[in-house]
This record gives sequence, structure tokens and C-alpha cells, in this order.
Amino acid sequence: MPRTQLTSPDQLTELLLAPGPDQPWWVVRHHRTEANPAWSVKFGARTPVEIIAALTDALTAPAAAPAAGSPYEPLLDAGWQPTGEHDSLTSPDGIVRVEHLTDTGFNSCFIDVAVSGDPEGQVWKAYLRGTPPHLVTAVTRALADPAPITRDPHRLPDLGHHLHTTTVQVPAADVAFALERRIDALTTRRQNTTPSPAPPSAPPSPRRTR
Repeated sequence: MPRTQLTSPDQLTELLLAPGPDQPWWVVRHHRTEANPAWSVKFGARTPVEIIAALTDALTAPAAAPAAGSPYEPLLDAGWQPTGEHDSLTSPDGIVRVEHLTDTGFNSCFIDVAVSGDPEGQVWKAYLRGTPPHLVTAVTRALADPAPITRDPHRLPDLGHHLHTTTVQVPAADVAFALERRIDALTTRRQNTTPSPAPPSAPPSPRRTR
């Protein structure tokens, strides 16, 4: 089983992939600083890679102005409905519930994806504890995105009538080089938004003395 640990250049954030039967597979932790409290994100084993990538893309993106509005607006705009239980929203198909938690002392978010109430119906879940709003927004935008996702049909979870599939022939080269193209795109994004260093200032002219 793969186990990966990555640490940010400033040593404040770490990403851990540690597959385990009863634990979250993906964990992102940010250590407390004088200016900001600690926060964390935990994703279950079956969390779609697009959801995890939305978070890591936002995490590694150059700093930008905080987005206005609530992190849950993308869900409301996509037709998700309040359930009346605590502060939660449910997807139009009824299998995803997002709950905003504040009773822990943090602005946290719990995501539960299940096709039934029994343990066998659990698909995946995630918990964002004290996570900055722009990262929560990245996750909710990915949840609300209606675009289809590409999957091997033999590796799909059994979601019954909730799952709609279309078979498409994909060139082998598109699969073989997908990761390389993604890395190149992210590298280009960062290079295009990183400010160029300021040119060195000219040395002062020597002063004449008597």
C-alpha cells in the first residue's frame, strides 16, 4: 500500500497519504502560527480525486484576495437544499450532505456521501476542521460541478440507480501522459503568477570630500 508524506516549503503544511481500513486515507494539516490557528482536512478512501485535487490546487495556488460570500454559495447556486438539521445542505439527488459545524469552536465542515443509512451504503466522507474559507470554497465548487468524471467502469462503487455512465473510447496517450500534462499546467500557472524579482538598485554615487 502506498504511503506518502509531503511538506510545504515553509514547513507549516503537510499532506499525508496513509491507507488504512478504519482511518482517513488523505490528511492535510496546517500547523498553528502566531497569526492563524491550526487546521486540518481528512478525506476517506473513496473520495473522488477531483475533490482532493480541488483542495490541493487551491492550497498551492499563489495568494489571492479572499473570495466574498459564504463558502457554501456554490452548493446553493447548484440547487442544494437546506435540510433543517443544524446548518446543513443536501444535494439534489439526496446522497450528499454537507454540514457546517460551529459547536467545536471552529468553522468546520463535514461531508457525508451515502446511498443508504447502513454502513454498506457509505461511499466516502470528509471532515474540514477550521479550514480557511477559500479552501472550503474550492471543495464545495468541486462538489457542485456537474461535469462528468472519467473512470474505469470496472472500478466504480456500486451506487445503484444514482450512477449514470457513458462509455467513451479514450486514446492510450491521453491516459499515459495525463499526470505529466497536469504537472506542466500547474507549473506554468505558478510561473505566470509569481512576480519577477525587483532589479537591484544602483549603487550610490561616490561623494567627493575635501
